Amino acid sequence: MAHQIQDKDRLYAFLRPYVDWMFRRSYRRFQYVGRENVPKDGAVIFAPNHTNALCDAMAVLGIDGRRKVFVARADIFHDPKKAKILRWLKIMPISRERDGLDEVRHNDATMDQAVETLHDGVPFCILPEGRHRPMHSLLPLSKGIFRIALRANDEFGAEKNVYIVPVGLEYGDYYHLWDSLTVNIGKPINVTAFAREHADLTRPQLIMALREELTQRIKEQILWVPDDEHYEENIEKLQANPPAPFDRFKHHRLPRWFLIIMLVLLSPLFLVSAVLTVPLWAVWLLIRWKVKDPAFHNSVQYVWQLVFIPLNLFITMPFWIFLQEYMYQARKVVKS
Repeated sequence: MAHQIQDKDRLYAFLRPYVDWMFRRSYRRFQYVGRENVPKDGAVIFAPNHTNALCDAMAVLGIDGRRKVFVARADIFHDPKKAKILRWLKIMPISRERDGLDEVRHNDATMDQAVETLHDGVPFCILPEGRHRPMHSLLPLSKGIFRIALRANDEFGAEKNVYIVPVGLEYGDYYHLWDSLTVNIGKPINVTAFAREHADLTRPQLIMALREELTQRIKEQILWVPDDEHYEENIEKLQANPPAPFDRFKHHRLPRWFLIIMLVLLSPLFLVSAVLTVPLWAVWLLIRWKVKDPAFHNSVQYVWQLVFIPLNLFITMPFWIFLQEYMYQARKVVKS
């Protein structure tokens, strides 16, 4: 039998703990809220908001230790070599309506594979906004996630429930790592029960009803600003007096004077590390310069450190820690 995307992979399983650990340490303040809301008894589809490219998927991956299958836009799969790597990373292609009807027709195969993944007990993740936007808002949700959920329910809903789990990703800074990230996991939508309770609705009506329900549940997990026209004014008010659980990261944990003293005392080690790691940082700056969309900078930096830090761990780590601390403090001064 051919290897399926949801199947176990030894190399993937071996690298997974390191990948999760590196992602967590990329943020100075990181937490999951509501992990108990993830169902243990059915097929699970995670539905996060999309604000930070690859980092969004990494945040969902780390919710629990289970492997997960993701989807990404189909155009990045056109290169066979890239497609092979993406498949090993358990990412499937999906076309969006703006890609054209011919491309969208290929989604049937992806949906079939997604249903098979869910049937095998492997969680599935799709970012239903369809594209990222680094703002505290929510774009209209695409219908693909609901079609997959309902198709799964048609095939095996009598055996086990199908759930959509709303996830809110709240970044302290969309363009720099080493800030904060809160992953809020909301109450799941039991699609099986929802479809049964709304049996009088047509399929399109059922999809729209699920869409409204999921939209509302995701909004409850983020600092949502409904008005783009007055966005800056509204988000400043929210951030000045954030509701729970967004208020947990309101203040710095350590006094600034203590951090400054530590930086001064350890400056010799910092300077040596800085000199020795110049080639590595030159590579990072070159890559960052070539990536035009700033919303991808966090993701590119995460992949860069994932690869390069182990190559030169002992001389890189002090520089990495103290430079990020310095940049974090500098950004706080500028913002204030």
